[in-house]
Amino acid sequence: MFGPQREPYAADVREYWQNGKIKASNVVSHAPGFTIFENLYFLNGTAYLVSSDPESFPARNLITGSGFGIYNSPEEVAAREPTDKDMQIISPQRARELFADAAVRLHGTSWWTNDPAQFIAHYYHFSAELMFGLWRTYASLDPSITPLGQTRLPAPRRWLFPHVPADKWRDYASMNQYVLFASFPSTQLLFQQDIADMADTSKVYVLERVVYSDRSAAIRGEGWLPKQRMAALAFSHESVRNWWAPIRSNVVRFAGGDLNPFMRPHPPPPAPGQPPPVNDQPEDKPVITYVSRQTWGRRMLLQDDHDRFVAALGRLSEMYGYEVNVVNMDKLTRDEQIKLAGRTTIMCGVHGNGLTSLLWMKPTPRTTVMEFFMPQGWAFDYQWTASALGMTHYGWWNDTYVTGPGIPTHTNYVDGFQGNEIPLDGEAVARAIHERLQLPLDSPAPPPGSGPQQ
Repeated sequence: MFGPQREPYAADVREYWQNGKIKASNVVSHAPGFTIFENLYFLNGTAYLVSSDPESFPARNLITGSGFGIYNSPEEVAAREPTDKDMQIISPQRARELFADAAVRLHGTSWWTNDPAQFIAHYYHFSAELMFGLWRTYASLDPSITPLGQTRLPAPRRWLFPHVPADKWRDYASMNQYVLFASFPSTQLLFQQDIADMADTSKVYVLERVVYSDRSAAIRGEGWLPKQRMAALAFSHESVRNWWAPIRSNVVRFAGGDLNPFMRPHPPPPAPGQPPPVNDQPEDKPVITYVSRQTWGRRMLLQDDHDRFVAALGRLSEMYGYEVNVVNMDKLTRDEQIKLAGRTTIMCGVHGNGLTSLLWMKPTPRTTVMEFFMPQGWAFDYQWTASALGMTHYGWWNDTYVTGPGIPTHTNYVDGFQGNEIPLDGEAVARAIHERLQLPLDSPAPPPGSGPQQ
């Protein structure tokens, strides 16, 4: 299940066919846009799956696409459809004709992202959609992941981006590379020119295990609408509790965080059949973090409402001893952003990229994301992500909020949605924050890893 883990010998680079029998490709698990393969072949720029039963494979356009951008005209939608240049399912006989008697072996687990650069260079889309969905897919192979983040899954050996130039994957805040190096410091990155160089050798490569993602294939899948979150499709894979804990733990520890239970030194993983270690650490002081956008010039609260909300948070701190942080994320270092999010119990702010830090929040029954919208406006980005992590989400419309089954069924970009005059009753929000912080730590919470309601 967990794949090869030993380091390959330097000379162990060729896969020779025994008696001319080429290893068949297998689909380990599939959801539209997210597929786990064993024995995927690559030759001259084309991915090949070898099978004597091609009808048993998912539809090709639910696995992959052409790498064309995500645009909406009929011609552009058609251009996203995969062709034989992108992927083929071939018979063993045809494979012998194409591959001759051997292949170059790429050991271990590879991640393959078939998307263009369009959505890659953005913190939310990279970390909270692409990496989120790939890890959710991969984690389905290990049902024993512990709350502290121990897993028997090896890190991916390499991550392939066939349609992304090497200088087009970083976001403006440099969070993408930070999260990647924190999560998988040994993973090799292969970009468009690297894949082209592989193709130019005219050699066949066999990838032992591949976790394959394609946004266009996810869009074609049932479950894309109405929330339009690529990673939502990955939740069709086997449900695993604590699935995000290894990534969260790696990233927060990389930042230097040390106050949360999942940051403390890792004991060895439990032996097969043994229970995971019990976390008996005391709960830390509740931490409220307000991610302010008041200096951004876009998506801001009315200034008076911002001031009243900050004052209400100050009174909470004085009355109950809560730690309150009012921050502009762009004024913090990356370490500071991650460490603060890792300690935060309640995170709140106007909808937008600053709330991506909810990925690193402390997972308890009290953990809540409070997102501020122009009244009647709605987007699923952070509601969906919070729910996928087993956190509670409140969407605020001035003095009222929606949550759980009561959320809107579709996005709604009302007038002023991206504007600077979003109203907020800060006293109402402060009361709701205090109510959330009265919940006992053993109270029911949405089950992490099962995915949000569709």
